[in-house]
Amino acid sequence: MADSRQENAPTPPPEAHRQLAHDSVRLAVVIGALGVVFGDIGTSPIYTLQTVFNPSDPHPVPVSTQNVYGVVSLVFWSVMVIVTVTYVLLAMRADNDGEGGIMALITLVRRWSSQRGRRTAAVLAALGIFGASLFFGDSMITPAISVLSAVEGLKVVEPSLDDAVVPITAVIIVVLFLVQRRGTAAVGRVFGPVMIAWFTAIGACGAVGIADHPDILKALSPTYALGFLFGHFGTAFFALAAVVLAVTGAEALYADMGHFGRRSITRGWLFLVFPACVLSYLGQGALILDDPANISSPFFLLVPDWGRWPMILLATAATVIASQAVITGAYSVASQAAQLGYLPRLRIAHTSESTVGQIYVPWINWLLMVSVLTLVFAFRSSAALAFAFGMAVTGTITITTLLFFYVARAKWGTPKWLIGIGASVLLFVDLLFVAANMTKLVHGAWLPLLIGLTAFTVMTTWQRGRELVTAERAREEGPLPEFINGLRSGELPVQRVPGTAVFLNRGKDTAPLAMRANVEHNHVRHEQVVILSIETEPVPRVPADRRLAVDSLGYADDGIVHVTATYGYMETPDVPATLAMLDPAETEGPLQLDQATYFLSKIELRRGQAPTMAPWRKRLFIATSYITADAAEYFGLPRDRTVIMGSYIEV
Repeated sequence: MADSRQENAPTPPPEAHRQLAHDSVRLAVVIGALGVVFGDIGTSPIYTLQTVFNPSDPHPVPVSTQNVYGVVSLVFWSVMVIVTVTYVLLAMRADNDGEGGIMALITLVRRWSSQRGRRTAAVLAALGIFGASLFFGDSMITPAISVLSAVEGLKVVEPSLDDAVVPITAVIIVVLFLVQRRGTAAVGRVFGPVMIAWFTAIGACGAVGIADHPDILKALSPTYALGFLFGHFGTAFFALAAVVLAVTGAEALYADMGHFGRRSITRGWLFLVFPACVLSYLGQGALILDDPANISSPFFLLVPDWGRWPMILLATAATVIASQAVITGAYSVASQAAQLGYLPRLRIAHTSESTVGQIYVPWINWLLMVSVLTLVFAFRSSAALAFAFGMAVTGTITITTLLFFYVARAKWGTPKWLIGIGASVLLFVDLLFVAANMTKLVHGAWLPLLIGLTAFTVMTTWQRGRELVTAERAREEGPLPEFINGLRSGELPVQRVPGTAVFLNRGKDTAPLAMRANVEHNHVRHEQVVILSIETEPVPRVPADRRLAVDSLGYADDGIVHVTATYGYMETPDVPATLAMLDPAETEGPLQLDQATYFLSKIELRRGQAPTMAPWRKRLFIATSYITADAAEYFGLPRDRTVIMGSYIEV
């Protein structure tokens, strides 16, 4: 009977199956986004209101009914304007082939500067690099303040554990950085469900707090925020330095757009994250209204006694996820900066066979670990770190807003009047937050500025030094056409030996140093010679049909060809795999890639007397060159068949 019923049951149409599968995939992407994108902004309720009303603040906000309503209203409308409007509704529309983040905006500015003022575009690109530099400060402060704030919940449950907060935080951070080499693929499946549990829990606790004091819902009206800001400007202005903590992590929504898509991030934000955070802030505000003493830890005190231990564990898990997101974001920014020429090549390990964006950059990992631990032991509390945190966030947000409106005008032709209105309103809000955080300069806000300026100086110095070295190297290499003609005419006498040689070079205008040395000193050349240039386009990925371009260099019978391999700034070159894609008809015969010899030209830098850069910048450039990844490893070359030939260049 069962078989008969199955046979007679109506079969759903194929469209229904496809729609069901599509909905399942879409839901999985949203859950994945919840586990990666929203960790930072989703843990802000732990410490935001506590920091605003911190009595040890150099500019404390007195606890009063009017101030509580004003602060909660400011928090709500700050999140609405900066996160929902600036990022979710506006900035995330400015994508670079699906990729987002401040580096994507920089590439868009550079791309569209050909049609508008180049000087303006150059200034904006430099601002963008400074914004990316501030993100490195953010990636150092976020793990420290997030994990500290979660572990500080122990003091609420058991005050005697106060002295254990810093050591426990340090242990968690060390373990977090030690497991980075394994990648997030293994634990990524649980990130989404953990964050769903987190947002459900904080939203439920907030709702209970609101039920006890429903008048707090009045704070949703913008009149309370505006009345507090303009009616009590002296108090409200200083409060903004802590209110900004509610929007930390906004850049992550934009930066991770390439992994999850704008639609999935928007849905996750509007339908779960935003409501849960708002409920938590309102509930904490209600709790403070009931008893001003609750400002000591309104987040954890909002939780019933029986649920505080589970909430501490859940908060710790959520802050670890938040830290994980910003750490991988730092890897991504460093990798993109290297591809765009702002940093030297860094050793990058891909930790997932299925997800391109999951990478591990050892040098950045250990630098972050040392920096985060230093911050934990130096500041010792989330409240002390909060002053430093806001400066990094506000700086990045302001620069993102500025770059977006330039792109909106240059790329989409948005009317000037509309640009003027939108930019004026949003930049006024952003700059108000920047000004408020500047008042905390001597109390810790100097830290992210120092980190940002240091990273900015390193990146711009590397870019400038790289231009100088490239020009000097081109002079020493000489024109490639003349070199090829000399080989063909016999002016450069050589003996042809069997096999294939691959010379990596920066372009096809000059002769590779290693090839010139092989001809002039060893007087030999291989039967098949491939001069390979790697180019990086300001797009995340390049399709396979645009990967390779072959040039016979004027002669179709000499066995020498030039190949240009083009990659996006999120791709890591794999030279042997790329050369295997070549058609033998284009390379003047089949290449013996299984036995090919790869030649690299290694440049040793020396500080010269020419006034090309300030002496200290020359030293910095040479010092930065020492972190350059091994070229053979970076390009995927077989070590047993790679020959490195050196040369000196002065800067």
